Parts: sequence; structure tokens; C-alpha cells
Amino acid sequence: MVWRPPTAGYDRPGGSRRWPERGGLRPVTASLAVKLLLTPALIAAASLVARRWGARVAGWLVGFPFTSGPVALVLVLDHGRRFAAAAAVGTLLGVLSQAAFAVAYVRVARRLGWPACLAAGTLAFAGSTLALAHVGASPPVAAGLVVAGLSLALAVTPSPARPERGGRPPAWDLPARMLVATAFVLVITALASRLGPGLTGLLTPFPLYATVLGVFAHLHDGRESASAVMRGLLTGLYGFGAFFLALSLLLVSGGPALAFAGAIAAVALVQALALALGRERAG
Repeated sequence: MVWRPPTAGYDRPGGSRRWPERGGLRPVTASLAVKLLLTPALIAAASLVARRWGARVAGWLVGFPFTSGPVALVLVLDHGRRFAAAAAVGTLLGVLSQAAFAVAYVRVARRLGWPACLAAGTLAFAGSTLALAHVGASPPVAAGLVVAGLSLALAVTPSPARPERGGRPPAWDLPARMLVATAFVLVITALASRLGPGLTGLLTPFPLYATVLGVFAHLHDGRESASAVMRGLLTGLYGFGAFFLALSLLLVSGGPALAFAGAIAAVALVQALALALGRERAG
């Protein structure tokens, strides 16, 4: 039996994928606040923490859904819980595309510079996303695929020989990260009605923040530091998956407040465990 996402109600008669207008005023103010305030604030906080603790922790840190989380909240506010729940399943599967990006970046970094690494990672993400667009999986099945995929990615991605601490970044670095992340959220949420929940979910987890961290680490500290970011990303993606698994299971039945509370608890628990295991292995 093929699992059908809980999207009844967002299709118009005749097959249009646009979300119908709901009665009353849409929560435009709350949605805009999430897009323009919460996203850059989260990215700024994450960047400052990453500078303090180094490349590996920086990669692990992006396992927290700093951009995808706000996108999910905006989708709830703009399109309702059923649309957002279906998109959460797509985002969960999209973890596999992030893993493909990280593996491709690290492999190419052995021989080439950051432009080729970025191109290879982006192509790997795009290819994986196109393949996953035809996959209809229930949340538990998607979670199983993600765990298997991440375990394989870690197995084929060697630990960096010398993970390095980054130097002092230029003054424009932090504002640029905030601007790029916010622009990404604005674009994805603006296109959500046309793309539908499945493709929106698959595109949402593009490793934008990991890309910025990895490229800057590559530029300033070399390929080993960039590889440390990407391997940290792979470790952190278990928590990312836990966040969107909880959202996909709880949004419709429990409502947004319970779903996001459960998702935050899930990602915090899994990330804490992943960091502890990573330190134990590093020691």
C-alpha cells in the first residue's frame, strides 16, 4: 500500500496545486515576523557559537533546523497544518540529499578546490532530490531510510586528519550569512503554493548554512577543516531528521504547539547524544 500524505483540502478542483484562500485574515504579521526576525537571529546565534567551538561542532550545530524550522512554521501559518505535515515528510526524506551533498563535497575536496566541491555537492543534492520526488513513504519508513542513509554516508566519509579551528572572519561574514539564510526562507515559502508540499519539503533542507560554513572553512583553513564541517553535518542530521519526524507525526493530530514542542525536544535529545558520542570517539 502506498502511503498518502495528509494533504486533503489543499488541492482545488481540476488539479490546481495552489492553496485556497481560507476564511478570514491570514496570519501575515506572524508569518513575516518569523521570516524577517527569527531566521536571522537563529543564524547569528549559531554562527557565534560555531566560532567559539570550531569546525566539527559547527557542522554538528547545523543539524538543528535553523532555516528549515522557520520554513516549517511559516508553512503552518500560511497553508495550514496538513500541508505543513506533508512537507515535513518531504523534508525528512531530504536529509538523504543533504548527506549526498556532504559526501560529494568531502570526496572532491581531496583533489580540487572549493568551487568544484560546491558544484559536486549541489549536483549530488539535486540528483538525490529528483529521485526522492518520486518516493511516497510514510514518516516511519522515511525515518528508517534516513537512518540507513546517514549511517552509510558516515561509513564512506573518512574522518578529517586535522580538524582545525577557524581564524577571525571578516566583518561582513555574519551579516552575509543572516541575509542569505533569510532570503532562502523567503523564496521557499513564497513558492510553496506552486511547488506543493512534497517538493517544498525536499528543497527546504538544502544545506545552505553548512555550505556557508564549509566554504568559508575551506577558504580560511583548508580542506581538512571543510571536511570536519561536513562530517559534523552528517552527525547532526540525525537530530534534524528527528525534528521533522516529530512534526510529520504530530502536526495534524496534536496541533502546532504540541508538534513543535515535541520536535524541539526530539532534536535536542538526539543532538546531545550525537555530540556526546562524537566527543567519546574523538577522545
